[in-house]
Amino acid sequence: MAETVPVRCPACRREHRYTAPAYPCVCGAPVAPRLDRDGSATPVSHRDWQDDWVTVRCGSCGRRGEWPRPEVGCACGVVLRVAVVKERGTTGLAAADDGSGTAASRGPEAGKDGTATDQDDQQGSARRPDKPGRPRDAAAVAATAPAARHPFLSVTIRTARDAVTATALYLRWLGYRGVRRADQRPPSGIGLAARGVVAQVDPAVRPATLRDVECLWLTAMTESADCLYFSLSGYADDARARADALGVPLFVLDLTGTPRPVNAPAETLAATGAG
Repeated sequence: MAETVPVRCPACRREHRYTAPAYPCVCGAPVAPRLDRDGSATPVSHRDWQDDWVTVRCGSCGRRGEWPRPEVGCACGVVLRVAVVKERGTTGLAAADDGSGTAASRGPEAGKDGTATDQDDQQGSARRPDKPGRPRDAAAVAATAPAARHPFLSVTIRTARDAVTATALYLRWLGYRGVRRADQRPPSGIGLAARGVVAQVDPAVRPATLRDVECLWLTAMTESADCLYFSLSGYADDARARADALGVPLFVLDLTGTPRPVNAPAETLAATGAG
């Protein structure tokens, strides 16, 4: 049962009843952060990627993952960060999605020359094509498709931050590990990265352009990774045509927070997962 705690705004002294949302673990079990009944809510004065996430352990399988930190908006205009019980042995973005203890924010381990280790290359080669953006072989995809996956639980989109949260959760649902803020900022929107993939979240009110898609694809080429594009307002016709030619999966985010595939590479990825 979802936990509910009273939250008092320090600015206007209004009291709210807050219920922690549950998100799906990779094992399918719902996971919600433990709220600190004795803690005090703190106003959010500025945004920081690391502070927007909290480490939560799944009670069913024991995996630790990063989930959106609980917040509530007060009628006076203040956004309140709800106090949570901190997981032992973790700080910040401390735990990987697979529960191995590897920092999610580190990405693939690198050798002395800055390149990914052989182990990471072997893991990444199973989920990315010979060249970035090239459509994966249909027979290979079918052979590695998972037997079943739990349904994706969406997050209602009200702000640009919600769009990023929904996309990060969807990337995990697809099977990507170590979702984090991308090191390289895209020309528009917000960049996310995980092992073997870079993703762009575009909350703009205009459709994504040809240049947006090409810039994402070029970024993926330099990092030897796949790429995915998520847009709130769809895509221009020439952008969709170029994405089809390059094999870039395109998704549209509706206001319920559910990504909808709009081209063949996206449909394949949504059906089979990252592999």
